[in-house]
Amino acid sequence: MRSLSAARIGAQVRALRMAAEVSGGELAKTSGISASMLSRIERGLVSPSVETLERLANGLGVPASRFFSDQARRTDFCHVRAGQGVLVDRIGAVADYRYELLGHLLSGNLFVEPYLVTLLPGADPYVTFQHPGLKFLYFLSGEVSYRYGGRTVEVRAGDSLLFDATALHGIEAIRTQPVSYLSVVFTLRE
Repeated sequence: MRSLSAARIGAQVRALRMAAEVSGGELAKTSGISASMLSRIERGLVSPSVETLERLANGLGVPASRFFSDQARRTDFCHVRAGQGVLVDRIGAVADYRYELLGHLLSGNLFVEPYLVTLLPGADPYVTFQHPGLKFLYFLSGEVSYRYGGRTVEVRAGDSLLFDATALHGIEAIRTQPVSYLSVVFTLRE
């Protein structure tokens, strides 16, 4: 009789093996367990020991904790076609900064906001953005001076920034237009 826990662990082992593009025989060999035991684990017919899970984790190059993550309940997936992001009128948004939301997830404790930000022709520099979380910026076009706290860096297409967004930050000077960048903010849900 299959236990629900053994079935979940087995499904995770199989999913990780398939994602790694490794055959059952190859994983069994690198993990030091028999192919028949691996098959029974993947089908949820046996509850593997901690030692066996450690061997499988080493064979797959993942931490053993991955076998216990509840990915089956995580069904969020978002696909936004080019140019089809939702234009967002953000409260307190700076004039002529256009925000196109590129996706969203509804579950989990991590809140992620990916935006394509485009500075329209009338946009002015703005250096007093400040909010919770981490921010990642990847510049697609243009050249700007970007201020973070007390420092300023020259940024152009292909450059990226990653920082704690609780410090004052923003574009201090627009050097070359058009300016567009990917902005991703990561915060924990309350």
